[in-house]
Amino acid sequence: MPRLFTALEIPRDAALSLSLLRGGLPGARWIDVENYHLTLRFFGDVEGHTADEIANALDRVRRPAFSMKLSGVGAFGQKKPHSIWAGVSASPDLYALQGEIESICRRLRLPPDPRKFTPHVTLARLKNSNPRDIAGYLSARGNFASVPFSIGRFVLMSSRASFGGGPYIIEEAWPLVSAEYDRQSSFESNASEASRIVW
Repeated sequence: MPRLFTALEIPRDAALSLSLLRGGLPGARWIDVENYHLTLRFFGDVEGHTADEIANALDRVRRPAFSMKLSGVGAFGQKKPHSIWAGVSASPDLYALQGEIESICRRLRLPPDPRKFTPHVTLARLKNSNPRDIAGYLSARGNFASVPFSIGRFVLMSSRASFGGGPYIIEEAWPLVSAEYDRQSSFESNASEASRIVW
């Protein structure tokens, strides 16, 4: 069974700036640039009918498009670090989108994700890296920041079990609503309401 998760794609320019962080850390297995993404909600290995339920529920998400910026680097695993990541500047729209997806998971009675949502892009998996080397790497790159970029959709991705993840496949994509579309939709809704009142 494929592992499923919802995610945001990282556009080319931001991915290129992330790629400059590669190297300089013994024991790190660097994620391929084309596999960079930001996980919104991990579902794990799910049966086909459950995957269909998830996709159908995600069809109803109506969230605005927004801008996002990557900022800072860090490591997961305090005593034994296992991965290096780039962080995300504060983004209320990102948290609102993730929160809605989490609500959908609760309604579908999916098992809760034991990990607290910490928006990040994984850069490398670590194997037997020296903590001193990791600290030096993070210190040298702590001021990393990308230019802001637009998020116009979120996707359902799948991966097969493998060390370090990937390759990732986009199974389905849902657009986020632009302000212009939202205004037009609101106008059409009001016009429709007015015609009902008239008739």
